Amino acid sequence: MANTETKATTDDLAGLEAGLDALDAVEVRRSPVREILVEKALPPVLAVALVLALWQLLVSLGVTEENKLPPLTAVWDSLSDMWIKGTLLEVIWTSVSRGLLGFLLALAIGTPLGLLVARVKFVRAAIGPILQGLQSLPSVAWVPPAVLWFGLNDAMMFTVILLGAVPSIANGLVSGIDQVPPLFLRAGRTLGATGLRG
Repeated sequence: MANTETKATTDDLAGLEAGLDALDAVEVRRSPVREILVEKALPPVLAVALVLALWQLLVSLGVTEENKLPPLTAVWDSLSDMWIKGTLLEVIWTSVSRGLLGFLLALAIGTPLGLLVARVKFVRAAIGPILQGLQSLPSVAWVPPAVLWFGLNDAMMFTVILLGAVPSIANGLVSGIDQVPPLFLRAGRTLGATGLRG
């Protein structure tokens, strides 16, 4: 009987060693540039080309007026003209800066809100469902009311960005806090991480 147990233990150890040796023997190969281009770069390029082709087809068929869907050549001419005048980068920066500032504001509002909802049961019961409902609403749905409330200006843009991003940030933080294992929370409290430190 002891012989059988020793043989089983030896077989287990041999299997473990073989598995560890197989891990050491894994050969790492670099992907060729052609493979990377085909798998990573080609699909987005094809998607953009398909959108441009569809755009040109709709313009050629005259589906809508030219001021609603301009031809690709008119868009290219406008971009070239702005580049020559030196205003293209300014226009791009205006959009990017609004997006960045709006996201930073959403982060500054959504983070404490998410922490509050995650930690205080009454606040979770009161605001949690509203945040989930707002997150499921597409941001573009806020454009008409924001235009009516503020007009076409920066306040309207920031309103749309905030109403789209704050619920997502807060709900993401709540979900992350909810998924912390209780053992880690108890260990943190044991080490003195209570209240704000927790």
